[in-house]
Amino acid sequence: MEIQSQIQEYITSQSEPKRTEIQTLHKRILELFPACKLWFLDGKNNENKIVSNPNIGYGLHLLKYSNGTTKEFYKIGLSANTTGISVYIMGIEDKKYLLETYGSTIGKASISGYCIKFKTLKDINIDVLEAAIVQEMKS
Repeated sequence: MEIQSQIQEYITSQSEPKRTEIQTLHKRILELFPACKLWFLDGKNNENKIVSNPNIGYGLHLLKYSNGTTKEFYKIGLSANTTGISVYIMGIEDKKYLLETYGSTIGKASISGYCIKFKTLKDINIDVLEAAIVQEMKS
């Protein structure tokens, strides 16, 4: 199945209001980066077992492993979770960067080394989330 079809199927499979909010974020990221590489990960491993939430990916980042190998992966990820929405920002070396840079202005969100998690878009300042996405997509 084509990636764009998988993404649309994933978005439409979400219940409201999560469906509309993920669609809103998806459109906003594509407006900012219309030519970015799109990814869709169904959350299953090689044995078809669910190991993570499905997620939409944007851009290209090279994951570097300690053994010297690299793997292509997305730069920004978007996923529904049981309590809301997660935005993953990959490739940040300093695990305190997101919290220190955006934590005081983003609103009601949980921020880890590479993830911004929130219940609903109403809880956050979407312009701050967008700034974090833009900053990291361009780095």
